[in-house]
Amino acid sequence: MTRKGRAKERREKRLQEIAEQRKIPYTQTQRWWSSETIAVVTGSNRGIGYEIARQLAANGLTVILTSRCITRGHEAIKALQEEGLNLAFHQLDIVDSASIKLFAEWIAKNYGGLDILVNNAGVNFNIGSDNLIEFAENVIATNYFGTKWMTESMIPLMKPSASGARIVNVSSRLGRLNGRRNKLGDIVLREQLAKEECLSEELIDATAAKFLEQVKDGSWTSGGWPQMFTDYSVSKLALNAYTRLMARKLSNSPNGHKIYINCYCPGWVKTAMTGWEGNISSEEGADTGVWAALLPGEQATGRFFAERREISF
Repeated sequence: MTRKGRAKERREKRLQEIAEQRKIPYTQTQRWWSSETIAVVTGSNRGIGYEIARQLAANGLTVILTSRCITRGHEAIKALQEEGLNLAFHQLDIVDSASIKLFAEWIAKNYGGLDILVNNAGVNFNIGSDNLIEFAENVIATNYFGTKWMTESMIPLMKPSASGARIVNVSSRLGRLNGRRNKLGDIVLREQLAKEECLSEELIDATAAKFLEQVKDGSWTSGGWPQMFTDYSVSKLALNAYTRLMARKLSNSPNGHKIYINCYCPGWVKTAMTGWEGNISSEEGADTGVWAALLPGEQATGRFFAERREISF
């Protein structure tokens, strides 16, 4: 065998080992899902989203893969179906209200709704620059507002069940309120976002709007915003706050209609979005998202996870 062949064999063996180590550790009585369970993964034609879709399907669920680009979506679904996995595809752009509406109508007609929503679609920061702020509107619109619109459109379609439905938001440690290297410098705003009694959709929206206003007038550098990958960090800060807010709102749902919502940080993953500069594989990056999606519902809502453990917001 050639050196290249041996290297390939070692990589495949390592991936198999990772797969075995990272199987969802539930007993059959805890396994609440089946092939009838419908999971939607946004932005899943490549990278972390693709791997989340693959792992959910490998666990026996029916997965809806989505992509803005129809051609890339069909290419992704073909590759996964060739592995014998149960997936379907539909075009979806989360910043386009008409696209979301069409998707909602399609999934209601063909599947009667969904059980799991993984909000993965997003826009990354610019590799090689701590602050390329001119794309701030697109980053905020996609990572926060688009995810929010998608969530609000899917909640009415989430199927009632004894085990409850799931929403998992793919976020980042860069959006933590008290991150050691990237905390929100505005102490008053940080305290408001941290307090459950102060947290509201109006506050989160106003925070995003304030940031964009300061970007436009050039005053954002003195606004107390995170200093690393600022626009991306603010978008994930807003998403984290929205996750906590929705957990509180959804906690009032009656039994049989429960929806559990959490977010997670996949880590610094080797994907096209990071310019392949990450230090972990997409398989590893997807793992905690799949784990969070399949947790027994009573165990967690409104939490932030990384490496299958809870971290602070």
